[in-house]
Amino acid sequence: MAMARISSGLAYPDRFYAAATYAGFGGDFPYSSAVISKFSNDVALLLYALYQQATVGPCNVPKPRGWSPVEQGKWTSWNGLGNMASIEAMRLFVKILEEEDPGWYSRVSDFTSDPVVDVEMNHNHQTELPSKNVVNVPEMKTIPTENGNHVETQDKDVLVDGVGYVGVYDQWVAPAVSGPRPKPRYEHAAAVIDDKMYIFGGNHNGRYLNDLQTLDLRNWTWSKVEVKANPEAPLTVTSCAGHSLIPWEGNKLLSIAGHSKDPSEVVNVKAFDLQTYTWSTMKTYGKPPISRGGQSVTLVGSTLVIFGGQDGNRTLLNDLHILDLETMTWDEIDTLGVSPSPRSDHAAAVHAERYLLIFGGGTHATCFNDLHVLDLKTMEWSRPSQQGEIPSPRAGHAGVTIGESWFIVGGGDNKSGVSETVVLNMSTLSWSVVTTVEGRVPLASEGPSLVLSSYNGEDILVSFGGYNGRYNNEVNLLKPSHKSTLQATRFGTPALDSGSGAQNATNGTRDVELEFETAQEAKIREISMDNNESQTNKANEVSERSIAALKAEKEELESALSNEKSQSLQLKQELLEAESKNTDLYKELQSVRGQLAAEQSRCFKLEVDVAELRQKLQTMDTLQKELEILQRQKAASEEAYAKQKQSSGGVWGWLAGTPPPIEKP
Repeated sequence: MAMARISSGLAYPDRFYAAATYAGFGGDFPYSSAVISKFSNDVALLLYALYQQATVGPCNVPKPRGWSPVEQGKWTSWNGLGNMASIEAMRLFVKILEEEDPGWYSRVSDFTSDPVVDVEMNHNHQTELPSKNVVNVPEMKTIPTENGNHVETQDKDVLVDGVGYVGVYDQWVAPAVSGPRPKPRYEHAAAVIDDKMYIFGGNHNGRYLNDLQTLDLRNWTWSKVEVKANPEAPLTVTSCAGHSLIPWEGNKLLSIAGHSKDPSEVVNVKAFDLQTYTWSTMKTYGKPPISRGGQSVTLVGSTLVIFGGQDGNRTLLNDLHILDLETMTWDEIDTLGVSPSPRSDHAAAVHAERYLLIFGGGTHATCFNDLHVLDLKTMEWSRPSQQGEIPSPRAGHAGVTIGESWFIVGGGDNKSGVSETVVLNMSTLSWSVVTTVEGRVPLASEGPSLVLSSYNGEDILVSFGGYNGRYNNEVNLLKPSHKSTLQATRFGTPALDSGSGAQNATNGTRDVELEFETAQEAKIREISMDNNESQTNKANEVSERSIAALKAEKEELESALSNEKSQSLQLKQELLEAESKNTDLYKELQSVRGQLAAEQSRCFKLEVDVAELRQKLQTMDTLQKELEILQRQKAASEEAYAKQKQSSGGVWGWLAGTPPPIEKP
């Protein structure tokens, strides 16, 4: 979604003077060899011009007559700035220095503008650095608001108590960070564990990233996490964007879904172990969702609720899946009511561990500002009435919850970035605006990340990155006041609570609201006339009964949950046993198949032998017949010979004088 380019905020004069001193500027004509040695000639000339514009003003000196490339270059650069304001020149000086030397501030970490260190700036802008044992407080940049004013986070607004934190409420400020900044990006994922914000993946210039970066929220230092190879399960982490990052078990980060160049067919769950610094793919059971990005993943107890997104074919989705993190089993949920229309890049939150709220998101051409609520107990969708200042349609926004308050930052509508930071009271479903920045700053971006941190018991919202015509890698902070978390309450009556469904809010009308308000006023007048002691006793009795009922319901739910977990574990064990048995049966089947193949081969050989024997048998039958014929012929010949011998024997006997035998009568 294309958006206009947004300029960054202003820096403090003290930061400019520290930057100028670090860069080597000083004296009446600041262009020393120290400056040239640190930067290229063009950068050095530009820094010189900005320094002169910030400290002296517009160039009013005549053009040098003598031909000196250095003098001509300095005059030309300074004169080219025209009537640029001094504060703008300071801002550009610091910005260019940060681009050329990102770690400059960390190398002068002793510098601070906090009054407790008594840093003095003389008229020649020479910086007196404090001693090394002073706590370094992160300096804040101003973020311009919609009316043109700036958040003055000066010395009086910054407090020191071991770590620095913002001293103004309901305004965005940009802390000074040190260390190598991550590459600018959007559609990345972020999570906080042990006062460290982890950034994983994202999109930069159309390329997906797979680096893991961390920002230490105690000293505002960036560093890259060096991932180690997992010897047990080698894994090449795929570059991705539009995924979700969930903290789990205090030492793991779960990366779920996301777009990639070579997507898998189903959603994978990858885990990063913060103790071994290794990635691994977690084995899941059941039927996982199809691969997607731009979905919402919400942690509810020990389960993850996944809704919507966009698959690899750019098909928008509105299906609902649940992953039990204890059994790692997927379950696709059939819901009641009217589901939200298919969408991606929406925001989701959970209220009272029972209601899933879906806000905004978009299709390929349309953005939404509708609010949908899913009762996780009845699995029924509803679309309740929103109250207060309903936000404009948007997609690509980010949100976090603090108690009953749901803060939402950024997003866009295909034309421009959203400039206001809004908050929803999830009990009354009332919207209000916390603060509004100018439309052309990095906070008005699509695809930023937003996490919740805490300093000295106070909540801090931390935003990073985003895209608004350019990719950015800025960090911004906001400390919400009690006013911002409570002001939405006055706009409406409770619509969501732990004892009633979201559907109650769906059919509310103005007449019902007026009737309710009238009844409430009458009830207040009645209570005010009662005795304070009686009121207190009744309230205590009601409170005790409510607590007892809630405890009983909690115990019942915990018992049911325990039974479900036990059954799930039993089913998992049975599944493992079935898989083991199936493996054995498969091996046995393979063995039987081998034996059958051998028998088939032997049978074929026997058939060949039988065929040969049959052929020989037929030949023997023929020979037998021929033998019988020959034997009959031989017998006939012998008989004929005998007869012939007898008939011719009398003649030869007579000739020989042997008389023939006398026949007896």
